[in-house]
Amino acid sequence: MASHRRPKQPSRARVTVLTTAAAAAVVLSAQAANAAPSEKPNKDEVKAKVDALYEQAEQATERYNGAKEKQEKLQKEISTIQDNVAREQEELNKLRDGLGSMASAQYRSGGIDPSVQLFLSADPDDYLDKASTLDQLSSQQVEALKKIQDKQRELAQERAEAAEKLKDLASTRTELGNKKKEVQGKLAEAQRLLNTLTAQEKAALAAKEARASRSAAARVELGLHLGSGRASAAFSAAQSQIGKPYVYGATGPSSFDCSGLTSWAYAQAGVSIPRTAQQQANIGTRISSMNDLQVGDLVFFFNDIHHVGLYAGNGQVLHAPRTGTVVRYESMSTIGGPFMFGVRV
Repeated sequence: MASHRRPKQPSRARVTVLTTAAAAAVVLSAQAANAAPSEKPNKDEVKAKVDALYEQAEQATERYNGAKEKQEKLQKEISTIQDNVAREQEELNKLRDGLGSMASAQYRSGGIDPSVQLFLSADPDDYLDKASTLDQLSSQQVEALKKIQDKQRELAQERAEAAEKLKDLASTRTELGNKKKEVQGKLAEAQRLLNTLTAQEKAALAAKEARASRSAAARVELGLHLGSGRASAAFSAAQSQIGKPYVYGATGPSSFDCSGLTSWAYAQAGVSIPRTAQQQANIGTRISSMNDLQVGDLVFFFNDIHHVGLYAGNGQVLHAPRTGTVVRYESMSTIGGPFMFGVRV
């Protein structure tokens, strides 16, 4: 017999929940449909991000340069110590040979002195500490033993110093590798951003930079009055490199980074200055006001002093700016970081 029961109706609460959920789904769908896709950054935004990455890369480059310079210095010091050790070892061998000849002479004349025999079979350091045995040696033998003792101590000290410097060298090489990876990472990220630009956008940015460089060069010619001396010679040397590419860690003559250019330029003037911008900032006479700068003075930028160039007169600088550029003139107001001070070498 068929049932006449009515089907159970959903509760009012359940209907409310379902209705609310359906409405929310409709709203979310509408939002998703109407949401604008993420916009591609324009060329000016890309340039700003790329410039920031290049600045970070230059900071890392200066740290890389410092580690590289330290590595080269340690290698020279280690080489000198190793040469000293080899020479002192040879001198020690000659002293021992001399004492051995003395013992042979004693043997031929009636036997080896017990003290000398003991030396030949043991370390003289411990032996010479026993003052009572000195009476058994001739003055010549005492002198020979003391020379050997002193030479052994020198050798031990030199070898210990070499071992410490080798440890420092290993640590510096690790630091150098890390800094290199940091620079390469920043440059790769900058290149990835640049690759998002069209050929037309890249050309527009390049043209803008070229116009700025020409304008800076024109202002240099208007305000350029070369003096005499090494600053003038260094500036002239740097001028001869205009157009050479920026390469991090490079010191010329085919490519440069910022401190590589300044150190190379002064070297051509017969003046040796340190390798990195921070080191160069601590030499010569500091010039606080831009109004007191002279052509060829070193000029430093950014709070951490990671960029340096040569003052070109009339508010311009001659420098190696960053990756993707060449040695060129530029207004000091467009470097991207504040002018900190100058240095007259």
